[in-house]
Amino acid sequence: MENIEINEPTQAPEAFENIALNEQAQYYLFTAAKWAKFLGIMGFIFCGLFIIVSLAMGAILSGMTQMDPYNNPGTHMVAGMRGFIIAFYVLIDIFYFFSSLYIFQFGSKISSAIVLRDNIGITNALEKLKSLFKLWGISTIVFIGVYILIIIGAVIFATMRN
Repeated sequence: MENIEINEPTQAPEAFENIALNEQAQYYLFTAAKWAKFLGIMGFIFCGLFIIVSLAMGAILSGMTQMDPYNNPGTHMVAGMRGFIIAFYVLIDIFYFFSSLYIFQFGSKISSAIVLRDNIGITNALEKLKSLFKLWGISTIVFIGVYILIIIGAVIFATMRN
């Protein structure tokens, strides 16, 4: 798979230029790599299951209107939102896929780099770890922004009702 992420220029402070990993640090990274690969594989499995569930939700929501004997308008409203609900689930699945991918790549690269004593491999593995944290950080900022907008919208809605 081709790396399409733009590499940021790294200007390490002089204090960091000569850091070497002792045996204990290597052991911790090697152990973390096993868990990272496990979590990545489990993430891929859950991504597959999640996409199946999201597509099944579309079928369930469209079937709700056909099975409603009272022709409830709320049922039709929820069924009408199925495209939005499916898209929302797919977006969550894409986020989870990339999280799983980055953690799996970190685990794979760091374990082989430790065994081969490859400094460039360790750097590449740590780049994947950085990408994982960056993805989670940006997502956290987005979710905080959405929550703030929801709170502002709820306050505006509540004041307009009075």
